[in-house]
Amino acid sequence: MKKTMLGVTAFAAAGAIALAGCSSPGETEPTAAASESAATAGGAEDITLWLMGTDTPEALIDYLKTTYTEENGGALTVEQIGWGDAIASLTTALPDSANTPDVTEVGNTQSATFTTVGAFLDISDMYEELGGDSLLQGFVEAGSVGDTKYALPYYFGSRLTWFRKDLYEQGGVEVPTTLAEVTEVNASLKDQGIAGMYVPGQDWRDGISWIFANGGEIATFDGETWTSALATPESVEGMRQWQELFETASVAKVTDDDSTAYQAINDDFLQGTPAATTMAPNWAYWSLGDLAENDEGEQVATWNDKKFGAYVLPGVDGGTAPVFAGGSNIGISAATENVEGSKTLMRIIFSEEYQTMLAENGLGPANLDYADTYTEVAAMGDLALEAASSAKLTPAAPGWAAIEEAKLMEQYFAAVAQGGDIESLAVEYDAKLNDLING
Repeated sequence: MKKTMLGVTAFAAAGAIALAGCSSPGETEPTAAASESAATAGGAEDITLWLMGTDTPEALIDYLKTTYTEENGGALTVEQIGWGDAIASLTTALPDSANTPDVTEVGNTQSATFTTVGAFLDISDMYEELGGDSLLQGFVEAGSVGDTKYALPYYFGSRLTWFRKDLYEQGGVEVPTTLAEVTEVNASLKDQGIAGMYVPGQDWRDGISWIFANGGEIATFDGETWTSALATPESVEGMRQWQELFETASVAKVTDDDSTAYQAINDDFLQGTPAATTMAPNWAYWSLGDLAENDEGEQVATWNDKKFGAYVLPGVDGGTAPVFAGGSNIGISAATENVEGSKTLMRIIFSEEYQTMLAENGLGPANLDYADTYTEVAAMGDLALEAASSAKLTPAAPGWAAIEEAKLMEQYFAAVAQGGDIESLAVEYDAKLNDLING
């Protein structure tokens, strides 16, 4: 998921929250008003839910509002916060009981920063009720401090490689079965003047798959301290391969990011010349296809399986490469004055009905007991689940959100895309990441 402005230290957000009165992890207690609310459990409570971006469809938002009112009697207000404003908005609002969202979505890579400073309510006592070990464990860990659970997975997404069957056929190339072949196939198409792969120079979320596929890591943890690992031989080799892909096969610019990658194989992209290949989360399905105007005059995409296809990114020696797992977590603000209403909403979100609705709309359900539904009804669900089986998250480090806010990964990938020396750049950016990663 995408984020914006936090500050220059790993705990710019953390410090703001802590100074505003949030307790440390393990010491989270409801406010006095929250305690009074809990004491009068059963009364109607008007609460606010923050959702990030527009990934949650309107039909699901309407379901949450209606069901919450039926079960609690109060009103649920849902506000959608742009991913670019997520951290700044949460940093300002979460500590303020008068303005905090009662329940909020947070990017999976942002969870560690907020959980480590006690911004979320301890919901360990609800863990089993909300799904327990059936929940996506990597996301559970990202929202936990030790054994204490603060934020649980909301949904997951898997990055797939989307391609144009017609352009592959025109260029006489086949779906690649190794990571090297991804470069070879798309370099061949570009050399023929047909197309290439849309590889944005600042798209680290997709690009880190090359690091992971070669056995590298972004950072490692020794039990006490996180250390950036971009300069390890495995990570450097991954970036060398990614640099070759960008230089020989990409039709994107160094300054491009992943914000439009999900449209790249449509006919009207790149001034009417589509890319042959792109990487994007599985829900990009709804934005890919033949474009036509609907009754409201909007351009909508209709999937055409004779023209469009998808595959999982292959590994160095075949199989499936580890890709970055998209998605988010969700938790209750530690400053909420509506504890019982917030817990009711969490129960609705983790119910079979809502989890199934997520799956039906292409969002991987937090509860993997509903994975079969996801593969049966979600677009590309079988491929998405295959990709998710080996997906990885960014480091669950307290300063990771600050790294994203400083756009250090964008800067690193852009420098590599410009042809920079990878070994020296890796050392340079290891130092920059290490300045922030531990807070």
